[in-house]
Amino acid sequence: MVGAGKLGYSIAALLSKEQFDVIVIDHDESQLEAVKNTLDVLTIFANGASPITMNDPDIRGADILIAVTASDEVNMVACILAKKHGIRHTIARIRDMQFMSEAKDYLKENFDIDLMLNPELITANEINRILMTPAALDVEDFAHGKIRLFETKVRRSSPLANIPLKDIEFPKGVLAGMIFRDHRMIIPHGDDCLLPHDNAYFIGIPEEIEKFSQTFVQRNARKLHRVVIIGAGRAGRALAPMLEKQGVRVKVIDKDPDRCRLMADKLVDGIAICGDGTDIDLLTEEGVAEADVVVCLTEDDKLNLMLALLARHMSHNKTKTVVRVARNEYVELMEKVGVDIVLSARLLSASEVLAFARRGGVVSVSLLEGAKAEAVEVIVQEGAPVAGKPLMEAKLPRACLVCAYVRDGEAVIPNGATVLQPGDRTILFIQTQFSKKVMQYFKGRE
Repeated sequence: MVGAGKLGYSIAALLSKEQFDVIVIDHDESQLEAVKNTLDVLTIFANGASPITMNDPDIRGADILIAVTASDEVNMVACILAKKHGIRHTIARIRDMQFMSEAKDYLKENFDIDLMLNPELITANEINRILMTPAALDVEDFAHGKIRLFETKVRRSSPLANIPLKDIEFPKGVLAGMIFRDHRMIIPHGDDCLLPHDNAYFIGIPEEIEKFSQTFVQRNARKLHRVVIIGAGRAGRALAPMLEKQGVRVKVIDKDPDRCRLMADKLVDGIAICGDGTDIDLLTEEGVAEADVVVCLTEDDKLNLMLALLARHMSHNKTKTVVRVARNEYVELMEKVGVDIVLSARLLSASEVLAFARRGGVVSVSLLEGAKAEAVEVIVQEGAPVAGKPLMEAKLPRACLVCAYVRDGEAVIPNGATVLQPGDRTILFIQTQFSKKVMQYFKGRE
């Protein structure tokens, strides 16, 4: 891995936990020191975009090069050199939004980059998806959009609370996949109940999930009309036009005049306001208390938290708050103090890298609950232990649930008698610590 910054650190931590052999290269000794002291990885003090570095036998023998420095150009050069030195797969962080929107295919073909990461764009897409499903804390699509995962907070008033799951009539295409309660992952069985404050994960066919999600929408929930975004950085500039396209009125506040100008160029009907997001008079004047959602996207985690709490206070808890954090460990704390949705841009990017690094049939990985659990899309391989026998006889670990599979373009919610076949696209919930063990059941014999 080239780049030991914050994103590099998060990816290295995740990969080393998965027992991958990780080498981290950087020419900043202080950043390397932090990696060396806390992670079980090899560090090399060198220029990652140098042919001399790439010729190092340790590096030349790698399977994947991940270039995540702050410079797009350095990342691109590192990927080209990696392929020239026999490294088969490359991943690059590309921060320039124009590259991502206009030159993505060109970069893939001419610069030998297999996967491009833009944490800000990934975050903007995620926020947009969640905001467009009123009851959701998280929404993910799998198997080319044939399966949808929906996460929600169970409220006291929910009609499904305190009833054994076996007594609830779920729509045909919907499954209660996982419950998070007091930081514990529960794979639910018929006698389990949803309790107030649980984070519940449901999975199923998108149209059915869409209808089912209405069960969790509060009666007073309105369609999204007004959104205030505080922070006109890359994520804000990507998110605002997405929301506008869906008929949402957007106001963006940032104290940097240049960022505000860039934002104003992207908006059609929305307004970019140059001002301090912590100025209560400005927030009052701009109608923050009347906004349906306030999205806090500054670079400062503590400031984002303060802005979210300020917005809740001004609206008497009516306004929904979304916060992007840099430090993964803040996610839990912010949820505890009342922020509705907390997203870690680094975790979202790291999960894309993890899916790529696992390969062997794994199509995608979504890290849930601060990486304690994951939703994995995997293709059942020829000769896999799980193939050709009923699931009840497959002896899968208890920390795993087969939620859905797609065969011949048709999505199915399985039961104990279901028999998976090679080629089935399967969606699993797994406790992260058991993921390596579980994946062996879906891989073919070497």
